[in-house]
Amino acid sequence: MVEPLPLPDDPTLAAAAQALEDAGFVAEVWDHEARLAYVTREFMLSAGGGASPPADLAIGEHILSTATLDARLSWPGGPTLEAFRESFPKWGGFLLDTGPQARAALLAVADPRLRDMVEQLEPNPMPSAWPDRTEVRLGSGLFAMDAVRVRLLDEAGALAGVALVAKPAIRGTVLAMLALGDTRLFDRIFELTSARRRPAAILFADMEGSTALSRRLGAAEYFALLRRFARGGDDVIVSAGGVVGKHAGDGVTAFFLGEGPAGEAAAAAAAIRAARAIRGAIPAIARRSELDPSELTVRFGLHWGATVHVGRLLTAGRIEVTAIGDEVNEAARIEACATGGRLLASKALVARLSDEDAHALGIDLARTRYTTLSELPTATEKARRDAPAIAVCEV
Repeated sequence: MVEPLPLPDDPTLAAAAQALEDAGFVAEVWDHEARLAYVTREFMLSAGGGASPPADLAIGEHILSTATLDARLSWPGGPTLEAFRESFPKWGGFLLDTGPQARAALLAVADPRLRDMVEQLEPNPMPSAWPDRTEVRLGSGLFAMDAVRVRLLDEAGALAGVALVAKPAIRGTVLAMLALGDTRLFDRIFELTSARRRPAAILFADMEGSTALSRRLGAAEYFALLRRFARGGDDVIVSAGGVVGKHAGDGVTAFFLGEGPAGEAAAAAAAIRAARAIRGAIPAIARRSELDPSELTVRFGLHWGATVHVGRLLTAGRIEVTAIGDEVNEAARIEACATGGRLLASKALVARLSDEDAHALGIDLARTRYTTLSELPTATEKARRDAPAIAVCEV
């Protein structure tokens, strides 16, 4: 958890900083001498590229100083020098509107890479607020950030400083659409910025006989059915503490991470509870699609992944969580064998349940018996070929 910075001593700047922090904005506050007074936690994480705050924030440094420029150019999510120079003329003239000695004072503090621009600036009175747009780094690419800078006045009406509030350069209506998603899931995805080995319970669920349903239903009706199934499954997974993976056709994938204080036992129990809850919601989904519940059957496969690499996959077209490893493929093979709406879980997963969770789930660990996939009458060719020795039971 990123701790907030100490608030500025100036009461006007402190009030602005606290309000921006409380609202969760990506924002920074500068004092009346253009020295950085505060950045919010969201700003720190954004500057750090989404993983952790940068080591050097240059708090207390002038906006044009070498210390500020070097710090910002070093941030994983910071601007390029070209972007800084492009943005500077839009607000630099306000720094000269303080008297005849302002230019000399700026040249004395400005980094050599910016002095040519300071020499060319014309003084401009500072407006109450003004927009800005700049490019910042994101991985190996760049993306645009829109910002609004607002003048901060003290109780006497004197300039106390400037606050900058930033957001991705997309329309507010698009941001509102994204906000319709479950923020709990977004927070979990945020923690998966770096792909690495993470122990996890893996859940696969897939509609059985979907080809026949797609032929019988109209395209719009079938799409609505898939949407209800995906939404219902996602709601259950997120509420159970999981992370939603890929939606491939009429399938749902999820991961329940075994990290943190809850550990592997809790992740295994959460996966079983989620699968049971999704199965319990199937009749209602069927009825909403004007189907008899017997017409909608879903297979479930649960497995434990001790060596899977889990991480966030971010492209221009989507953001999703994906996992790579043999156990992911094995979970898919388990699910394919669970015909008739069964819920099959591997021994590797069931064995991780605590006695308390097993009792709450109605599973007697001492009496549970397993069958290898190759011995199942419903075993698929792929299961017999790729994962014949995986032991499973119904849960």
